[in-house]
Amino acid sequence: MEIPGLGTYINRMNELSASPPDTLTSLIGMDRAELARAVEAIGEPEKSAILRAKQLWHWIYHHGVDDFSHMTSLNGALRDALAASYTLERPKITREQKSQDGTRKWLLRFADGQEAESVFIPEEDRGALCMSSQVGCTLTCRFCHTGTQRLVRNLDAREIISQFMVARDAYGEWPSPRDGRMISNIVMMGMGEPLFNYDNVAKAMHIAMDPEGLSISRRRITLSTAGVAPLIERCGAELGVGLAISLHAVTDDLRDELMPINRKYPLAQLLDACRRYPSASNARRITFEYVMLKGINDSRADAKALVRLIAGIPAKINLIPFNAWPGAPYECSEPDVIAEFARIVNKAGYSSPVRTPRGRDILAACGQLRSESVRLPRAARLSKPGPAAAPPVALT
Repeated sequence: MEIPGLGTYINRMNELSASPPDTLTSLIGMDRAELARAVEAIGEPEKSAILRAKQLWHWIYHHGVDDFSHMTSLNGALRDALAASYTLERPKITREQKSQDGTRKWLLRFADGQEAESVFIPEEDRGALCMSSQVGCTLTCRFCHTGTQRLVRNLDAREIISQFMVARDAYGEWPSPRDGRMISNIVMMGMGEPLFNYDNVAKAMHIAMDPEGLSISRRRITLSTAGVAPLIERCGAELGVGLAISLHAVTDDLRDELMPINRKYPLAQLLDACRRYPSASNARRITFEYVMLKGINDSRADAKALVRLIAGIPAKINLIPFNAWPGAPYECSEPDVIAEFARIVNKAGYSSPVRTPRGRDILAACGQLRSESVRLPRAARLSKPGPAAAPPVALT
């Protein structure tokens, strides 16, 4: 079904995805077919290009090499030709912070100077990497710090998957370990709305899931959306990853205020899309994220309404104590109020863990990510190469 306005919007956003051309083209973010074309372009015969692409894939995504000279299964002449035309360089780490609880946050600078953040949240023997899909965000959710930064541009597949590779570099998890890996999960919950950059996110996730490369099971990947209802079913059919919905309100009136995207895709349409999500089952429940805002959405009546709202959907509810940021318009609900809310939801048969805030001291907690990247003035965009971030397109 064609969604009026959505295709135009996404096409416009995809135009903002590519970084300005480097002196050398990066092979990171390429799939096997693109790698084959890349080696053909430097003189490799077509018949052997597929084999070379398979070897490159193994070195780039399984071994994580950043120097062509380390690709010992390739002959020296080919390694030299690759090094003359291509690069395996990661984004620059412009700032790295470590929280008292072990959470690590990286501010990454891409080829055009724009920046985005990613966060690793460790557990005792595993952990999740929270990755960004955009520089800034086109949404303006009132409780989210990222939403105070206007959208600059989409990240391309290279920039998305590079976040994972930077984190794996930091933990020395090359070649891709099969067991005992610290970076065990991916959550697309960083800066931006992943479904407004679906093509690049999907390409990056297919690279991440490939068992001959980064080898992260789709069961260990979760994509969070503020509610782009028309793309939810496609995401489930094509990626089959876990789905998390930023819900945060049980009435359209309040959700319109907290999350303006609700005016385009109201609760009924959003929840209908969730009920049709292909991967949803009792074994793979949809996660509904619910930030606890003092006196706004945390009453007993809200808890009971939430249970009625998601009836029939295999689900769990993550209750998220509000993580404040400078100038935030809300306060976090009191602990006893959150506990009572959880009790009501649990009694109705839904798991409702209260998320322990992580990385608050370095502004790395849920809803706190933000960079200082800004959209260039129109004159500057027209005078230099690279993506020009257009004003958000109205979804009408």
